Parts: sequence; structure tokens; C-alpha cells
Amino acid sequence: MHRELSWHGGRNIRDLGGLPTVDGATTIPNRLARGARRELLTEQGWRDAASWGLRSIVDLRTDAEVGARDGDPAARTPEHVTITLAPTEDQQNTEFIETCFPILDSPEYWAHNVRILPHLVRATLEAIAGAEPGILFHCSAGRDRTGLISTLLLANAGVTAGGIVADYSLAVRAMAGSAAHGGPTHDRQARWTGDETDAFLAEVTPHVVAFAEDVDGIMDRLEIELVTRAALRALLTE
Repeated sequence: MHRELSWHGGRNIRDLGGLPTVDGATTIPNRLARGARRELLTEQGWRDAASWGLRSIVDLRTDAEVGARDGDPAARTPEHVTITLAPTEDQQNTEFIETCFPILDSPEYWAHNVRILPHLVRATLEAIAGAEPGILFHCSAGRDRTGLISTLLLANAGVTAGGIVADYSLAVRAMAGSAAHGGPTHDRQARWTGDETDAFLAEVTPHVVAFAEDVDGIMDRLEIELVTRAALRALLTE
């Protein structure tokens, strides 16, 4: 299936359906999508999202990051779409700042985010499990925070390591060499060439694989209830 979602104005938006699982099946489309900041969507973009089946948004950003910026289209979120703010980060937390800010554009920080702020990551996953299917979860670029949550969701659903790495790589390539998306730190990837992006992905792929392979341990450390894990799995497999 074609996973890229062309919602007018939106960036880095993909359906999590169509990815291979270890039992030979594929994940189900039109249940979960990942993307960048929703404020980029035009009125046509919201209609495109409605055609896909959008019913719920889980926003992974902090409250201070939410809202329109100069140059954003003047389009309102449709009333039928429920928005839940469920940040994965506390950008005022001293340990998070010292440990994660230097590597915030790399999956190397994901395990630290889980360790330092488990209650936030747990609340994010619980928000997705409780949302009406047709869910978009997003951060600013749809790459780092969204990559963390996407990797947990896909690994929990039994997606192969290759499928998870491919999904992450698409998110990185979609934003590399483009205008900076905003955020608490400088986005060095905004100026990357294709060769620089290739080198980065080769370097960080082991972090993505290790994080995905530890999904059961991570869910245990986050104290995610079995019923919640099952609900998240069902979104992509049942």
C-alpha cells in the first residue's frame, strides 16, 4: 500500500498500516498515522485528513509549542476531531535538558526519555490507546518524539525490525535539508545533504533496533498495563 498521506500543507505524514509483521501479516491501514505539526494543514488538508478517517489527534508537544506560527495557514481544526495534548518531554526538567538536549535529534535519546520521564511516555501511550481510531499522533517535525512513539507502537504490534527502521528513515529523510521546524534546540538536520542523511541513518540505526527489540522491557518499566498493550496492538493488527 501507499503509506504517504498527502494532506494538503501537511508534512511528513504517513499511515502506519502496510508494514510487515514477524508472523507474515501486515499492519492495518487507516487506524494510526504519524506526522509533523498539524498547524501546517490547510482547509483542503483537513478535508484530506477527513477522507482518510481522522477522528483523533494526540499531540506529543509541550503546551508552549502548540499554536499557529507566522506563515501558517488560517485553518481551524474540524469540530469532529478530538485533540489530546500528551507531551513526551518536560523541557524544563534539568536531567532531561542535560542528558537529552545534546542528542535530541537522534534516537539515542529515546531510552533516556523513557528513563527520566516514564510517566509522560506512559500517559502518551495511554492517550493513544484510549483515542477513537483514525488517530494522528505528531510532534513538530514528525521525526524524533513521533519516532519514539511510533517505534514503540510498531514493535508492540510485532512489526519487523526492518519495517521499523524503514519507517524511521522515511521520517528523517522527509525533513532533512528543509527549513528548521522549531523546537527547544537547533535542528542541525535542516541543512543536511543526502549524503549526510545517509551517514546519520547508518550511525543511528542500531539505536532504533535496540529500542524496538526492548519493547517488552520498556513497557514493563513504563508500567503499561497488559490491557493497554493489547489495545495498542489491536489498533494495528485486529
